[in-house]
Amino acid sequence: MYQFNIYYLRFFTTVISILCFFNILYSYYFNLYLNVDSYFYTLLISLIPAISILFKSKDINKVSIYFKIQTVILGYFLLPVIISLPYYLSIYNITFIDAYFEAISGFTSTGFTIFDNIKHLDESLIIWRSSSQWIGGLYFLFSILLLIDIFDDNLKKTLTNFLSFNSSEIFKQFFKILVFYIFLTFIIFIIYNIFEIRSFNSLNLALTVVSSGGFLPSNNLASILNSEIKTIMFSLTLLVSFFGLFFSYNIFVIRNKGLKSVQEDIYLLFYLFFLYSIFFIFSDKNIDFHYIFLAISSSVSNVGISLDKTTQNFSFIFLIIIIIGGSFFSTSSGLRFIKIYSLVKFSINELISHSKPKNIFLNKLAFSDKNMNIEDFYKYFLTIIIFLFSLIILSSILTISGYNVEESFKLSILTLMNTVNSTMTGLNGFNFEETNYFLKYSLILFMIIGRVELLTVLILCKKFFFKN
Repeated sequence: MYQFNIYYLRFFTTVISILCFFNILYSYYFNLYLNVDSYFYTLLISLIPAISILFKSKDINKVSIYFKIQTVILGYFLLPVIISLPYYLSIYNITFIDAYFEAISGFTSTGFTIFDNIKHLDESLIIWRSSSQWIGGLYFLFSILLLIDIFDDNLKKTLTNFLSFNSSEIFKQFFKILVFYIFLTFIIFIIYNIFEIRSFNSLNLALTVVSSGGFLPSNNLASILNSEIKTIMFSLTLLVSFFGLFFSYNIFVIRNKGLKSVQEDIYLLFYLFFLYSIFFIFSDKNIDFHYIFLAISSSVSNVGISLDKTTQNFSFIFLIIIIIGGSFFSTSSGLRFIKIYSLVKFSINELISHSKPKNIFLNKLAFSDKNMNIEDFYKYFLTIIIFLFSLIILSSILTISGYNVEESFKLSILTLMNTVNSTMTGLNGFNFEETNYFLKYSLILFMIIGRVELLTVLILCKKFFFKN
């Protein structure tokens, strides 16, 4: 069984080694020799497991779902160790826990950072930060596909038009995702260049946007988005990580499968239009259009960045939007729109059935005529319960550590939803470097818990704590 662990994780060490090689080339080309040794060491370490990718893989059909879950979670702990090496080897007086915290934050696409001023970092290390989020986004998509058996038909339906769930073809499906993920990153990079954003900034933003990350190549986003048209364009690209990956595929490739193949995305469009409308109608007229547009786009995609402090007045609403999240098969986090939609629909039907007992109300799958198993709704409720339980624990830890209740509550939500702290949530000044070791380890743990889908936590609890 452990051969499967090695085979699955070594693919990502291969990707890490490729990005190391790119950073070495970048460093030599732009005469950035100061930290180039750190990438050589990281390359050598990542190549050790990567070389074994040439050998025969373990038959995935013989691997249990519990072992797959353990493999995914293990990757979230181990792969950032390699990613943390350039930080640890390049930056003077940095502790390993700080380097590991930065790597975990990047790999989970959270965006928390220990660096209060990234001007102190050379360009190659900034690219490395962005690359860590890109790898993390890819790992997240691969993990959803690997763990597809734990999800109900309501969620699987969003992928059946594009991917096969035959275990024997799993690695072919991985390749399909990889190719389009790279293609989408390249397209976003080209768009940014067309709008005259510096190539270095375009590259970093493309790597982080496609992965729903929050790392920026500059301390001040406004210096990059120095016009309204750039801000609006950037806001639109953020939605790539809100919609399902194959919604973008439908845009670039003409398909004849009809609207049913993108029904979830159509509902997401209505949801997005509703949010934009509400904000533009009821928000302060003194707030510019592009500020609100960016804040909403950033919230629904779980990126979390913003431009202006005036949006802080809506921090609670933004937190709710962040919790709801985006499409099931996207790099965004959150509880997922389709789950919330299904629960609301189920709850309304139950209320109506009690008020009109003579009528029969069937709980259909979202975007389908097929009846949904009542146990799947229970899973959704349990996911919310696990989220609330995790929220209470982390908030308590933060409060005990000396932060006020509001800060603790907000930061806990952002941690579990893998969303960067910014002005729109009122936490832009939070200093992670000065936090104690226990708090850093706690944030690391809950960033991973939030990223691996709370349902997997439930399944592991069932495996180890309940005999049946």
